[in-house]
Parts: sequence; C-alpha cells; structure tokens
Amino acid sequence: MKRFPAYDPPEYVDWQPDPRLSAEFVESWSRDAARRAIIDGLSREAKLDLHRGLLRTRLHDITLMRWVKQGVISKAWLGTGEEATTVGPVHALDRTLDVVAPMIRNAGACCEMGMSVTNMLRGYLGTYDSPSHGRDGHVGDFSHRVLQPVSNIGTMPPVTVGIALGFKLRKENGVALTWIGDGSMKHGGTHEALGFAAAQRLAVIFIVQNNQIALGTRVSVHHPQETFDQLHQAYGIAGWSFDGNNVLDAYAATRLAAQHCRDGRGPVVLSAETFRMGGHATHDEREARALIPADVFVYWGARDPVGLYEEYLTSDGVTLETLHAVEAEVAHEVEVAEREALASQEMNLPRGETALDGVYAPVE
Repeated sequence: MKRFPAYDPPEYVDWQPDPRLSAEFVESWSRDAARRAIIDGLSREAKLDLHRGLLRTRLHDITLMRWVKQGVISKAWLGTGEEATTVGPVHALDRTLDVVAPMIRNAGACCEMGMSVTNMLRGYLGTYDSPSHGRDGHVGDFSHRVLQPVSNIGTMPPVTVGIALGFKLRKENGVALTWIGDGSMKHGGTHEALGFAAAQRLAVIFIVQNNQIALGTRVSVHHPQETFDQLHQAYGIAGWSFDGNNVLDAYAATRLAAQHCRDGRGPVVLSAETFRMGGHATHDEREARALIPADVFVYWGARDPVGLYEEYLTSDGVTLETLHAVEAEVAHEVEVAEREALASQEMNLPRGETALDGVYAPVE
C-alpha cells in the first residue's frame, strides 16, 4: 500500500518484504489442518474483503494522525500494527447474528461490522450526527451489533458476557466477542467475566490482544510468562493462540472458536501476539520510543500486517493491478468519509439543550 512518511511509523515508510517472514506467514496457519482447510475454502473475493478491512482500518488511523498534526483534534488512540487482530476475527463471525465489543484500538471492528467510516470520524469530532450524538469519542452502534466501548479498562468483558448470557436465555445461536489488552488482564472484572462465562458455558470469545505494553508498562514487568497462551487452563475452558499480525491466522482461529461456541461447548480464549507501533495515544509517541528498545520496533515493523498480507495475495495469484484497484477504492471511501465528517463539524455540532436527551426516562 501507499506509505505516508509524515504519518506512518518510520519502520513502515520504506517497508520491504522479507522472504523468510512471507514463508512464516503461510506456515503459521498451514501447519494446522483445521485452519488450513478454512483458508483453502476462502474465495478470492473473501480474501480481498479482508484486504479492504486492513486498508480501511489503516487509512482511518492515518486520517486521525493527520488531524492531530493539523490541529483538528488534540489526540487519537490508534491501532497501527494491530489491524489483523481486529479485522480477521470480525470477518470470521456471522455479522448478522453475532455481537462484538471492541476496545478503542479495535475501531476497525466497527467498520467491518457495517458502520460507516464517516460515523467513526464523526465520533472523534463529537458531532450531533455521530453514533453517540457527540457525547463520547468511544464509538459503537448496536444497530450494527457493535457495543460502544467503555473507556475504563477491564469493563468490556463483563458486558460482553452479559450479551452472551442473553443469547443463552433466549436460546439464540449468537456469539459475543471482545478483545482484552494485556494490561486489562490485571483487572478483577476481566477475571470475573472469564469465570462466569466458564461456569455458564456461554458462547463468548475473549481475544487477549497482547501488544506488549500497557500504557507505559511492558508486559514482561507485570506478567512473568510474557504471553497468555495458557490462560484458558485456569478456567477449564478451550483456548489457542494465533499470530496477531496475520489476518488469515486470526480469521481461521476465530472461525474455529465461533464454531466451538455454537456447538454449545462454552467460551474460548484466543491469545494474540502483536505490537502497538506507537504510543498509548498520539500525545506520547516520544515516550513509547523512549520506553521500548528500537530493535523491538524494527522486529514488529518488518511484520506489518498490511504488507505481509499484500505479499501473500500476490503469491496467491492476485495481480498488482487488482491490489491497486482495491486500495484506490478504499482510499476514496475514506476520503469521502473525511469530507463528510468535517462538514458535520461545521454544520451539526450538538445543541446545549440536547445534553439531557437519553439521560432520564420520560415521566408519564
């Protein structure tokens, strides 16, 4: 994809494929027969849809980064480098039946569930026509089966478990999915949610998105094992890991988890290793570079989820002309969304009298 020197992490600007990593990309899922069968069954269009999702998520974040530099917004929370951990799992679900509960770094889940990029950007601008009517930069829309994120860490797992409990009580075959950061694994609510889901055998998938650092604390400081591959054993439930920078491995692992849940076999914990290619938010990029050794950025920079997937697609017979056409399509979508969102900022900010709308129940 096109690189943006002013906004991309420096490791992405001159990104070049590494044949060894391209081989590992395929090996990560091909050595598992069940995952290989799922991916072998994907149509060309389904694979290109995954690519659209990666591009859409990356360009959404680049738009936000540009807005920060231009002074349109003060800061943004980005998922650069973690796109595959979001996009692959969402595409593996039944998006007419299942529910997702993203963290703010999983904003791409919203668009892949059907929300518009325009409304995602409106959420950051706080316009009245944003999904929260300007109340909160955490964006969701339950009409698209997306729970709006709760900003406090560790609070989404219990809510997601509540959704799964609702599926069970109504005898519906839906699956609820949420992502948990490595830092949120130290929150009591997360473990209560895991324990309750296990006891009730609920159809819920927990993706532990280990991006190596919680705010400014590296995972090695607060979690001696440094990975969460064995977490599921503590609750007596199923669990496996996937490569968090490999959208196909993420897709296949989640498809298997969703089927496990629909078969009535209880929850699944998926452990994903990935990396946040920047600060906790755009205001502390310098702190991230100071806290994390440069070679860590180099290691994960070579594993850019978008670049690796493009290399896979070309090896799978997709022409460069097709890739360029898909990128132009998604870039146009995001450019139009940006214009529409900025127009809303000019014309449709919340009126003061709307502050109490939806806060109190009407008195009859």
